[in-house]
Amino acid sequence: MSEQGAVRISAFGALKQLVVTGNVLLHLPEDGGMRAFQLDRYVVQRDAVGNVLDIVVLEDLAPATLTKELQAFLGYDVEAEEQGDKKISRDQTISLYTHIYREKDVWEIYQEIAGKVVPESFGTYPLEKTPWIPVRFSKCENEDYGRSYVEEYLGDIKSLDGLSQAIVEGSAIAAKTVFLVNPNGTTDPTSLTKSPNGGVIAGNEKDVTVLGLNKYNDFRVALETMKDINGRMAQAFLLNSSIQRSGERVTAEEIRYMAQELETALGGIYSILSQELQLPLVQRIMFVMERAKKLPVLPKGAVKPVIVTGMEALGRGNDLNKLQQFLTILNSTVGQQVMQERLNIGDAITRVGTALGIDTVGLVKTDQEVQAAQQAAQQAQQQQANAAMMHQAVAPAVNQAGGILKQRMAHADNKELAAQAPQGQAPEAA
Repeated sequence: MSEQGAVRISAFGALKQLVVTGNVLLHLPEDGGMRAFQLDRYVVQRDAVGNVLDIVVLEDLAPATLTKELQAFLGYDVEAEEQGDKKISRDQTISLYTHIYREKDVWEIYQEIAGKVVPESFGTYPLEKTPWIPVRFSKCENEDYGRSYVEEYLGDIKSLDGLSQAIVEGSAIAAKTVFLVNPNGTTDPTSLTKSPNGGVIAGNEKDVTVLGLNKYNDFRVALETMKDINGRMAQAFLLNSSIQRSGERVTAEEIRYMAQELETALGGIYSILSQELQLPLVQRIMFVMERAKKLPVLPKGAVKPVIVTGMEALGRGNDLNKLQQFLTILNSTVGQQVMQERLNIGDAITRVGTALGIDTVGLVKTDQEVQAAQQAAQQAQQQQANAAMMHQAVAPAVNQAGGILKQRMAHADNKELAAQAPQGQAPEAA
């Protein structure tokens, strides 16, 4: 659903808006897709707890996209030849205002154009399934809008920008080459300027010098300061290079520890995004799929989506690390054989799947299924053993019966030959 409706592309842009401005408004229409409105295109009002009460959205529409009925209602005529009150150019835009407000347990919505309410724009949405989702990066008490992640490091960003500008401008000045000629010397500046590469002119070497800034140490101080700020910014924005120290022997445990520390520091951000972005997004997509009959309508209260992220997901990650350490220590101290005797393998597999957020139902065999498989294998093995025993018992009897049959057939052949031979002549041995 998200891939067909191109939700991922708009969600990526929305997340960048959250990092920079701290606020973004998402719209998920029923025909699919998702739109992300910047902070200058909407306003929102919340109560003291943070619940959304009102949203007003501004959109710019092209006149040609309006229906004939709506153009007639607004008094616009795109195809009119003469200029007049009803004439509007195709190059102009029309401001469309959408008002979404909370009324008890539903969302009410209507639209206005040029101060006139659009008649067919009235509608309602369930409280938890609205297509309009205002998202904040961080929660501020008694404020309608959130704060951005960039705002927390605004000082470093300004300092880095100023140092970078100073170094770039100084480098441009230092790259300029200017020759100074002693006015009281014997070297002619004009001859020096016009001389070709490798040319010979009359002059004194001491009369000509190159202008230099001699600001290398000052630039180096600025460069070292920039490197320090870059390191802090890289850690703040979770760059991979920030969690790996410079050295030949960097262990995986060091990188894992640093990454876990940085993710733990952002646990609160994950928590608010799970409640104000991911959960409403999932509920809206499920609602649209139910109305499109792509998903069966589930009984009310039977299924409730739960976003596993934030501190809860970080806690599960810590549980997984502890479980891995526990199994590693047991394997190195008591050995694998003792682990198999004392450890409940089925429960260990279930805990690993739970820590990773994987549903193990139907994927991992239960104890009853394992026992039934073992019993079936034992029965098959017993049947093979019984068949082998029967073969060993029957084979000698069959061989003995075959020998007796051969003797009887030979005796019968001898009698037949004796009967066919002339009297007084002995029959040939068979």
